[in-house]
Amino acid sequence: MTLRLTTELLTLHTTHPFIIARGGHSEFRTVMVKVTDGDGVEGWGEAAATAFYGETLATVQAALATYGPLLGDDPFALDAIERRLETTLAGNAAARVAISAALHDLVGKRLGIPLWRYWGLEAAKAPRSTFTIGIDTPEMIRRKVAEAAGYPVLKVKLGTPNDLEILTTIREATDREIRVDANCGWTADHAVAMLPVLAEFGVTVLEQPVTPTDIAGLAHIRRQSKIPIIADESCVTSAHIPALVGAVDGINIKLAKCGSLREALRMIAIARAHGMMVMVGCMIESSLGITAAAHFTPLVDIVDLDGAALLRDDPFAGATIPGGQVTLPDAPGLGVTRR
Repeated sequence: MTLRLTTELLTLHTTHPFIIARGGHSEFRTVMVKVTDGDGVEGWGEAAATAFYGETLATVQAALATYGPLLGDDPFALDAIERRLETTLAGNAAARVAISAALHDLVGKRLGIPLWRYWGLEAAKAPRSTFTIGIDTPEMIRRKVAEAAGYPVLKVKLGTPNDLEILTTIREATDREIRVDANCGWTADHAVAMLPVLAEFGVTVLEQPVTPTDIAGLAHIRRQSKIPIIADESCVTSAHIPALVGAVDGINIKLAKCGSLREALRMIAIARAHGMMVMVGCMIESSLGITAAAHFTPLVDIVDLDGAALLRDDPFAGATIPGGQVTLPDAPGLGVTRR
């Protein structure tokens, strides 16, 4: 029997407005994808569209309508399904990864094992996750830092004229480890000028300081920096990794931009072959989307999977980050349940 795809619109709200260098919101809409086999077993996935990567809620829904009839009847045929989706309709990574996650969930449920075990991984090796402090007023930043007291590593969003004030406010409020993400908000020269400032505040990682295409700028910053430089927006899929070798210390993998769990594993393998660090990040999404990414965290160095922890109305329960530690479900497939 042909695999059947159905969708459900999810509306998520963050506890506080989530603001980065490109802007922000407090309401986010994603799409839950269900893939059902002939025996009625369901696999679940989530599509978190990001306009920066050319997707909207409408394009996700349209892409899923196109992809649905292409699934065939064998959920284990992951490679063949992935090729059919890509060759029929290019791009649409968030839509495709929702299907990828749902198929992996379905496969794990059919086998009766969690996805991390299907991949031969050890759940206990998952690193700690950061907790993000978005751009805001000093008063709100102090409040956010206090609310994040249980998380030992903070990721700070910069890329504004008030970056020094933000760092000062956070450092006055806590002595915890700080990692910085400028979200393409700096020039290469400004980033180099910021390096001693970041060092003074004890920053341990700098993520995507310049625009995605400025690979020369990333290389220039890295030559001057003692802090590891991680490429996020500059590294969408495995095809972007070769150009980044020598220009950055590592890459940030996000399912919503790379398009499939299989592609995420390919990216890890290629980055490791080049001696690069590997980070896994996320969008603002529920525990359904976060858990899909969490299953391969035993393979990475840096985890930033707090998208669901920033919500006040997460509709799912799955992987968690209590005290920052990624804890993976033992249930089959993704191990996600509805609240």
